[in-house]
Amino acid sequence: MLTQFLLLAIFGIAMAHFEGVVVVYLRKAIGLLESDTEAGNKELLEQVPKRYIKIEMTREAATIVMLLAVALLVGGSWLDRLMVFLWTFAFWDLFYYVSLYLLIKWPPRLTTIDVLFLIPRPWIAPVWFPVGVSSLTIISIAMFYLF
Repeated sequence: MLTQFLLLAIFGIAMAHFEGVVVVYLRKAIGLLESDTEAGNKELLEQVPKRYIKIEMTREAATIVMLLAVALLVGGSWLDRLMVFLWTFAFWDLFYYVSLYLLIKWPPRLTTIDVLFLIPRPWIAPVWFPVGVSSLTIISIAMFYLF
Protein backbone atom coordinates (compact mmCIF):
# COMPACT_ATOMS: atom_id res chain seq x y z
CA MET A 1 0.00 0.00 0.00
CA LEU A 2 2.86 2.40 0.83
CA THR A 3 4.39 1.86 -2.62
CA GLN A 4 1.04 2.51 -4.25
CA PHE A 5 0.59 5.81 -2.40
CA LEU A 6 4.17 6.82 -3.19
CA LEU A 7 3.47 6.24 -6.89
CA LEU A 8 0.21 8.19 -6.61
CA ALA A 9 2.12 11.08 -5.03
CA ILE A 10 4.62 10.99 -7.91
CA PHE A 11 1.72 10.98 -10.38
CA GLY A 12 0.15 13.99 -8.62
CA ILE A 13 3.46 15.88 -8.63
CA ALA A 14 4.06 15.15 -12.33
CA MET A 15 0.51 16.19 -13.17
CA ALA A 16 0.99 19.39 -11.17
CA HIS A 17 4.15 20.29 -13.06
CA PHE A 18 2.49 19.54 -16.40
CA GLU A 19 -0.41 21.80 -15.46
CA GLY A 20 1.95 24.50 -14.18
CA VAL A 21 3.77 24.50 -17.53
CA VAL A 22 0.43 24.77 -19.37
CA VAL A 23 -0.55 27.76 -17.20
CA VAL A 24 2.79 29.47 -17.90
CA TYR A 25 2.22 29.04 -21.64
CA LEU A 26 -1.37 30.28 -21.35
CA ARG A 27 -0.27 33.34 -19.41
CA LYS A 28 2.41 34.06 -22.00
CA ALA A 29 -0.01 33.54 -24.90
CA ILE A 30 -2.51 36.05 -23.55
CA GLY A 31 0.19 38.51 -22.47
CA LEU A 32 -0.08 38.13 -18.71
CA LEU A 33 3.29 36.53 -17.93
CA GLU A 34 5.11 39.83 -17.69
CA SER A 35 2.37 41.35 -15.54
CA ASP A 36 3.18 42.55 -12.06
CA THR A 37 3.96 39.35 -10.17
CA GLU A 38 2.80 40.97 -6.97
CA ALA A 39 -0.73 41.13 -8.32
CA GLY A 40 -3.02 38.30 -7.49
CA ASN A 41 -4.78 36.29 -10.15
CA LYS A 42 -8.12 37.81 -9.17
CA GLU A 43 -7.18 41.02 -10.97
CA LEU A 44 -5.72 39.09 -13.90
CA LEU A 45 -8.93 37.08 -14.25
CA GLU A 46 -10.77 40.25 -15.25
CA GLN A 47 -8.30 40.78 -18.12
CA VAL A 48 -8.75 37.31 -19.62
CA PRO A 49 -11.26 37.05 -22.47
CA LYS A 50 -14.37 35.06 -21.48
CA ARG A 51 -13.70 32.52 -24.24
CA TYR A 52 -10.43 31.56 -22.56
CA ILE A 53 -12.11 31.33 -19.18
CA LYS A 54 -14.50 28.74 -20.67
CA ILE A 55 -11.55 26.82 -22.14
CA GLU A 56 -9.76 26.98 -18.79
CA MET A 57 -12.85 25.53 -17.11
CA THR A 58 -12.65 22.51 -19.43
CA ARG A 59 -8.99 22.02 -18.45
CA GLU A 60 -9.97 22.09 -14.78
CA ALA A 61 -12.79 19.61 -15.40
CA ALA A 62 -10.38 17.31 -17.26
CA THR A 63 -8.00 17.44 -14.30
CA ILE A 64 -10.73 16.30 -11.93
CA VAL A 65 -11.80 13.55 -14.36
CA MET A 66 -8.19 12.28 -14.50
CA LEU A 67 -7.91 12.25 -10.72
CA LEU A 68 -11.26 10.46 -10.41
CA ALA A 69 -10.27 7.89 -13.03
CA VAL A 70 -7.06 7.08 -11.16
CA ALA A 71 -8.97 6.78 -7.88
CA LEU A 72 -11.54 4.45 -9.45
CA LEU A 73 -8.82 2.29 -11.02
CA VAL A 74 -6.63 2.06 -7.92
CA GLY A 75 -9.04 2.00 -4.98
CA GLY A 76 -10.74 -1.21 -3.92
CA SER A 77 -13.52 0.14 -1.73
CA TRP A 78 -15.26 3.53 -1.77
CA LEU A 79 -13.12 4.58 1.20
CA ASP A 80 -9.96 3.55 -0.68
CA ARG A 81 -11.12 5.46 -3.75
CA LEU A 82 -11.86 8.56 -1.69
CA MET A 83 -8.45 8.40 0.00
CA VAL A 84 -6.69 7.88 -3.34
CA PHE A 85 -8.55 10.83 -4.86
CA LEU A 86 -7.84 13.13 -1.91
CA TRP A 87 -4.20 12.02 -1.67
CA THR A 88 -3.51 12.55 -5.38
CA PHE A 89 -5.51 15.79 -5.46
CA ALA A 90 -3.52 17.15 -2.51
CA PHE A 91 -0.16 16.40 -4.14
CA TRP A 92 -1.38 17.87 -7.42
CA ASP A 93 -2.68 21.04 -5.75
CA LEU A 94 0.36 21.59 -3.52
CA PHE A 95 2.95 20.94 -6.21
CA TYR A 96 1.06 23.04 -8.77
CA TYR A 97 2.08 26.07 -6.70
CA VAL A 98 5.61 24.72 -6.25
CA SER A 99 5.88 24.30 -10.01
CA LEU A 100 4.60 27.81 -10.74
CA TYR A 101 7.02 29.26 -8.23
CA LEU A 102 9.97 27.39 -9.74
CA LEU A 103 8.98 28.37 -13.30
CA ILE A 104 7.94 32.02 -12.93
CA LYS A 105 8.43 32.88 -9.24
CA TRP A 106 4.68 33.04 -8.71
CA PRO A 107 3.12 33.37 -6.20
CA PRO A 108 5.60 35.74 -4.58
CA ARG A 109 4.03 35.13 -1.13
CA LEU A 110 1.61 32.71 0.45
CA THR A 111 -0.69 35.67 1.11
CA THR A 112 -1.02 36.37 -2.63
CA ILE A 113 -4.65 36.11 -3.75
CA ASP A 114 -5.35 33.44 -6.35
CA VAL A 115 -8.27 32.12 -8.34
CA LEU A 116 -8.19 28.59 -6.97
CA PHE A 117 -10.76 27.08 -9.28
CA LEU A 118 -13.30 28.33 -11.80
CA ILE A 119 -15.94 25.60 -11.50
CA PRO A 120 -18.80 26.29 -10.93
CA ARG A 121 -17.71 29.89 -10.35
CA PRO A 122 -14.36 31.44 -9.34
CA TRP A 123 -13.04 30.38 -5.92
CA ILE A 124 -10.78 33.16 -4.68
CA ALA A 125 -8.50 32.95 -1.64
CA PRO A 126 -4.90 33.49 -0.56
CA VAL A 127 -2.46 30.81 -1.74
CA TRP A 128 -1.82 29.70 1.84
CA PHE A 129 -5.34 28.23 1.95
CA PRO A 130 -4.96 25.49 -0.71
CA VAL A 131 -1.36 24.90 0.36
CA GLY A 132 -2.51 24.43 3.97
CA VAL A 133 -5.49 22.23 3.10
CA SER A 134 -3.38 20.06 0.79
CA SER A 135 -0.62 19.72 3.39
CA LEU A 136 -3.12 18.76 6.11
CA THR A 137 -4.77 16.27 3.75
CA ILE A 138 -1.45 14.59 2.99
CA ILE A 139 -0.47 14.45 6.67
CA SER A 140 -3.91 13.18 7.75
CA ILE A 141 -4.07 10.42 5.15
CA ALA A 142 -0.48 9.40 5.85
CA MET A 143 -1.16 9.20 9.61
CA PHE A 144 -4.58 7.56 9.61
CA TYR A 145 -4.68 5.56 6.40
CA LEU A 146 -1.12 4.45 5.70
CA PHE A 147 0.21 3.71 9.17
